[in-house]
Amino acid sequence: MRIIFMGSPDFAVPTLDALVAAGHEVVAAYCQPPRAAGRGKALRPTAIQVRAETLGIPVRSPTTLRTAEAQTEFAAFDADVGVVAAYGLILPQPVLDLPVFGCLNVHGSLLPRWRGAAPVQRAIMAGDEVTGVTIMQMEAGLDTGPMLLKREVRIDRKGAGQLTQEIAETGAAAVVEVLSKLGSLPLVPQPDEGVTYAAKISKEEARIDWARPAGELVRLVQGLAPFPGAWFEFDGERIKVLAAESVSVSGMSGSVIDDRLLIGCGNGALRPEVVQRAGKAPMSLDALLRGFAVPVGTRLA
Repeated sequence: MRIIFMGSPDFAVPTLDALVAAGHEVVAAYCQPPRAAGRGKALRPTAIQVRAETLGIPVRSPTTLRTAEAQTEFAAFDADVGVVAAYGLILPQPVLDLPVFGCLNVHGSLLPRWRGAAPVQRAIMAGDEVTGVTIMQMEAGLDTGPMLLKREVRIDRKGAGQLTQEIAETGAAAVVEVLSKLGSLPLVPQPDEGVTYAAKISKEEARIDWARPAGELVRLVQGLAPFPGAWFEFDGERIKVLAAESVSVSGMSGSVIDDRLLIGCGNGALRPEVVQRAGKAPMSLDALLRGFAVPVGTRLA
């Protein structure tokens, strides 16, 4: 099939690769424009731009698809179907209608649960045991379109980075399967019950509030690992916690209660397992505590 692919971050790369490997003709890759990043604020292309250029696929990165010019260019690719994975722009109805079979979305949750921007993180933070991927026919609403295929992925103790990669690979295989059966698979409307929304992660959420129960904070750590990373402050330095365990011990909220950085919470206690100091690589708790003692009784901010 002639496919316009639309995606931007690392999450989208397995789908693009799978479409090419399956023998489809990806006639264009649409992605977000390069953004300033890093200390030097140099323009950095998206993961999809880099991968598409490597594959010799024409890249387009308009700032909007609402103009007649953008829609004319899109139509000129004469696509059979659009495949979307974490693109980052709203697709107006004229664009959704241009491909023969419309546009399919690879969405990282089991719809209708966790529609929206951060489905993987929100599923972890809510304590869901299972999440997954849904291939849906896109319409104007936010992740409201009818569904073609679902695949489950267990969360277990995976951080958001690891779980996102697993869901991305599952979604890539699922959309290739859907394309092989396009026209024969039923379109299943999403039920009205069970709808939840995955709001974008805010900067304020990443700061650890020790008054919360330890179990919630462990899920917060998982849901924000590796980026942006849940964090606390000690001696003026911000320390990220990238993995942690909850311990059934009582202690004052935010207070260090043993010499291995067990920290009291609103209910129970949390012990970091993997941490990251400012400007340094992630390290184990043992590595942190060598030469970086946090005295018992310290109150953490």
